[in-house]
Amino acid sequence: MTTNAPAQQGGSRLSGTQREALDHLLAATERRLHDFLSAEAEIWARVSPRARVPIDAIAALVQAGGKRLRPAFCIAGYLAGEGGPEGYDGVVSAAVALEVLHACALIHDDVMDQSDQRRGEPTAHVRHRDEHRERGWQGAAERYGENVAILAGDLALIYSDRIMAEAPATVRDIWCELRTELIIGQYMDVLAAAEFSADPQLARWIAVAKSGHYTIHRPLAVGARLAGRPDLAAPFQEYGVTVGEAFQLRDDLIDAFGESEVTGKPAGLDFERHKMTLLMGLAMERDARVRDLFLDDEHGSEQLRRVLVESGVRADIEDHIGQLVQKGRGALAEAALDDAWREQLGAMAHMVAFRDR
Repeated sequence: MTTNAPAQQGGSRLSGTQREALDHLLAATERRLHDFLSAEAEIWARVSPRARVPIDAIAALVQAGGKRLRPAFCIAGYLAGEGGPEGYDGVVSAAVALEVLHACALIHDDVMDQSDQRRGEPTAHVRHRDEHRERGWQGAAERYGENVAILAGDLALIYSDRIMAEAPATVRDIWCELRTELIIGQYMDVLAAAEFSADPQLARWIAVAKSGHYTIHRPLAVGARLAGRPDLAAPFQEYGVTVGEAFQLRDDLIDAFGESEVTGKPAGLDFERHKMTLLMGLAMERDARVRDLFLDDEHGSEQLRRVLVESGVRADIEDHIGQLVQKGRGALAEAALDDAWREQLGAMAHMVAFRDR
């Protein structure tokens, strides 16, 4: 077996016109995202400079960077479905809504995971906890920081609905399904950690709900629906679910073996929080030592990393990720797509699955 990433077959072959359309829509999405948050901050600052704090918390996360995967897949779905300039406003609204929803998920996720860093910056609840302490305010600083972050995440959810309402109503059912899957997937993630159940099938379902559907499949489906291409629903689903599982497994490996300086977030957080990831579920089935090491807060993390390597779990996961990428590419083989977009989506699958390379 090999632990190397498979070659990126073909890469992107977009024509100049196709690349121009893609770049235009990505840039328009970024402008709209920043303009919307700036305008909202200005409106609420007129009430009180302090009223803009939850908006600034969202903006700080957005401005810190991020991969913008969900807008990218939404726009790719639209252009691959041969959507034209007449629908650009609608697809940009959808792409922005997806990114603002992601901001909601990240802000809340950081509170639930007690994470102190995101994209190389302090998380919202940590930043406001520290402000509370520095100013000597009343009450518990930890609770204040969490309260501000929860409200900022709630506001991002409201904003995402407001922005998506500007897109054509034909995508409303997909949007509702996406949001529901995200929340139920988050709950099942919390439950799996509490139960400490080594259930790879449950872990895989959570990965599909939180990554396969939310990150790739549904954004692609929104784009295809806006382009008027219902025939792409099935191949985009198979591609999205498969590549999404690869994305989640890569995320698990990055958490286990990555470095905070590179990832911009704490390394080993899943270990510390005893989070039942897909990686851990598969590892526990493979090696009886994993469960005990996973629960050993004092010495377990380093030994656990060593066991994941020595037992071959890490290598097997790397191979499985490569197989998932090939399966995802195969799902598009017979789809009615321009070959250039077929290759572009293949390149995007490779990028999300091997993004640490």
